[in-house]
Amino acid sequence: MRRQLQTLVQRKFKVLLLLLLLLAFLLHVTMDLALPKTHRLCSCDAKAPKALATPTGSPLLASLEKLSLRILQDFSGSNSSLEKSSQPQRAGPRGKDGDVGIQHQHGDVSPAWAKGSKLAALFEHPLYNIPLPEVKDKDKLFVVNPLEKFSLRSSGSDEWVSSSKAEMVLPTGKTAYDTYPAWLKFHVGINRYELYPRRDPLMPTLLQDLATMKIVSSVQKSGGTQLKLIMTFPNYGQALFKPMKQSRDQETPADFFYFSDFERHNAEIAAFHLDRILDFRRIPPVSGRLVNITKEIRDITTDKKLAKTFFISPAGNVCFYGECSYYCSTEHALCGKPDQLEGSMAVLLPDKALAKRRSWRSPWRRSYHKSKKAEWEQDPNYCTQVRRTPPYDSGHRLLDLIDMAVLDFLMGNMDRHHYETFEKFGNDTFLLHLDNGRGFGTHSRDEMSILAPLQQCCSIKKSTYLRLRLLATEPYRLSDLMREALAADRLAPILAEPHLQALDRRLGKVLAAVGRCLATAAQPHQVLVDDVGSWL
Repeated sequence: MRRQLQTLVQRKFKVLLLLLLLLAFLLHVTMDLALPKTHRLCSCDAKAPKALATPTGSPLLASLEKLSLRILQDFSGSNSSLEKSSQPQRAGPRGKDGDVGIQHQHGDVSPAWAKGSKLAALFEHPLYNIPLPEVKDKDKLFVVNPLEKFSLRSSGSDEWVSSSKAEMVLPTGKTAYDTYPAWLKFHVGINRYELYPRRDPLMPTLLQDLATMKIVSSVQKSGGTQLKLIMTFPNYGQALFKPMKQSRDQETPADFFYFSDFERHNAEIAAFHLDRILDFRRIPPVSGRLVNITKEIRDITTDKKLAKTFFISPAGNVCFYGECSYYCSTEHALCGKPDQLEGSMAVLLPDKALAKRRSWRSPWRRSYHKSKKAEWEQDPNYCTQVRRTPPYDSGHRLLDLIDMAVLDFLMGNMDRHHYETFEKFGNDTFLLHLDNGRGFGTHSRDEMSILAPLQQCCSIKKSTYLRLRLLATEPYRLSDLMREALAADRLAPILAEPHLQALDRRLGKVLAAVGRCLATAAQPHQVLVDDVGSWL
């Protein structure tokens, strides 16, 4: 009897112990579920205090903010020299937390960092908020009548008419500008200083239109060495379509001459985003698109020469090749899968009849010959001659050309024989960085001759140099920013990973070239030409 009682007591004790352990486990799980954001710094955002019903001045929240601040400071601690040089000396446009990403002076975590976007943090940095001169009417490409409204003549028409003919009544609170399609707003916004603003609210809509809007016409663009199409949308907007010719991981063979290389659609897309990250903003917006060769090209084209080149391949795919100087033959035909074809869609600039552009031969143009070399390739003092030649003898034209050389070197583009400017603005304006399809062809080789303008002239804008240094630091690593920017495109991934890694390597070589110039210059300002004044 005693032995049975003892056994019963032991069993009850074990059951009680198990119940206590289970209760403790449930309590621990409940606490974790009840307070998730206080234990996960990477998920913190500005709404956390309200969501947790925690007072903003509570010790818990204060300790979390201090810890977040310390993490960000440690993250950028290896950049102490850049922090000192890039701190603003006087008040100017700032992010909500002052000097975003480099040093948080007010103790709050930046919304850009809280959202985990390095790209958003970059555009909040002071170097990306240097004010431009005031834009007056004479600085605008188009001076538009603010009362002029536009509408389609009818639902089935592609003709634009003015408000006097359309007799259109605008909704309350709307302006005439609100009636413009995205492409027209882009054209109207062009001015002497920029192709589009840094924080352009129009950009997402414009890129979306390029990627998805119905195509009503496709014709071949005249001229050029390779096939390109001009595609028209129902709202009368137009885009330049460059079809896919190479896979993402395919490199240009080392034996290929630069002038016979393919033009790559993904290079056009990547060049637009790289140009924007460098804060040049001189490339028209570009988006990737998957085009139906049958419905969006063959069936709607009015180009008879193009229409004759369509055929069905032995594999049953729809193909075409058009007419051009290079790679327009059945051997180099563009084929869909079975009729789907990738390509880049770039917004067309205003017609030259409305906004004339001047084409300039680059002083560092290559010979485009298999054996001959250009003058600059043989004369190390070539820049002295360029500095004495208009328009490079005054203003910022030569520095803009060096900016373009930096862009080309980063993406490995050797095909920069000409550049354009808007004629209305004379010599005091930016350069248009057009035709970038021969970039991003190789990632294993760096063509140092592309940097000849920088190496021979030993000059660069101070703002450009400071941004390049910023993009070489861990919080704003160039490859990370490009990876994030390109991930939003409909054809992502746009670049193979080795191309992204090559960007960081080449950036280091650009900075090293500037470093060598600084080491030999009598004064730093002879190399770093001040274009920011006392703003930084």
